[in-house]
Amino acid sequence: MRRDQLLRLMQAVAAGDVSPDAALERLAWSPVESVAGDGSGIAAGAADEVEAGDVFARVDHHRTLRHGYPEVVLCAGKTPAQLVGICEALAAKGAGFLATRADEEARRALAERFPAAEVSELARIVHLRPDEPVPVRSDAPVLVVSAGTSDLAVAEEAALTAEALGNRVERLYDVGVAGLHRLLGESETLRRAGVVIVVAGMEGALPSVIGGLVPVPVIAVPTSVGYGASFGGLAALLGMLNSCAAGLTVVNIDNGFGAACAATRINQLVARR
Repeated sequence: MRRDQLLRLMQAVAAGDVSPDAALERLAWSPVESVAGDGSGIAAGAADEVEAGDVFARVDHHRTLRHGYPEVVLCAGKTPAQLVGICEALAAKGAGFLATRADEEARRALAERFPAAEVSELARIVHLRPDEPVPVRSDAPVLVVSAGTSDLAVAEEAALTAEALGNRVERLYDVGVAGLHRLLGESETLRRAGVVIVVAGMEGALPSVIGGLVPVPVIAVPTSVGYGASFGGLAALLGMLNSCAAGLTVVNIDNGFGAACAATRINQLVARR
């Protein structure tokens, strides 16, 4: 439940349009819902309604009130039945869901259960939009930039996550330092951005270049793309951490999701001010 939804509910109670009992019923599942299963089926309910020994997830329905965006489901390490159970608990409250790092089996299971969900094979994301549209956080877009086409999976994870969390998103792909003129020709796109997420592998130089060109927050995402001594993205990570562009923020290797969440927190702060 978002803050604006809770405020409307309280206003409806104050106006006499909703009874206190009805409001209590709507809030009864908050803030945590246990999801359990023993292999024969999945059940969800309040903590005192589900056998504790069978609980495999505790869905945090109040995360939106605290963070401004809902709990996100990490698919890695979960069975298809567990994923469906967790996502059903979220979807039943009208919140939709965002499921990340979904392999082919997870994508298939969620798509079959939720035909309206949007599935991205490239980003490994399954997104069921909430019943009410997420308010746009800022007029200035989050600009997601990739150094190369090989970085697109991580870049799209960042872009789709940022969109799902209520940000306007623009994309600028394949503008790495091996052909710097490609980036310099997009100066107007860079000037429009409120936050820039830069995704790069190899030596990870692109965030430093962009950090020297724009005045807004730049979030660098190293990827595991590269030859030989790239060490699975470690070279890019260290290059970004040692950037001479002051104030650069760096997230973990291949963590497009984390970069999008950081951009969302920045936009929330700007919107409040």
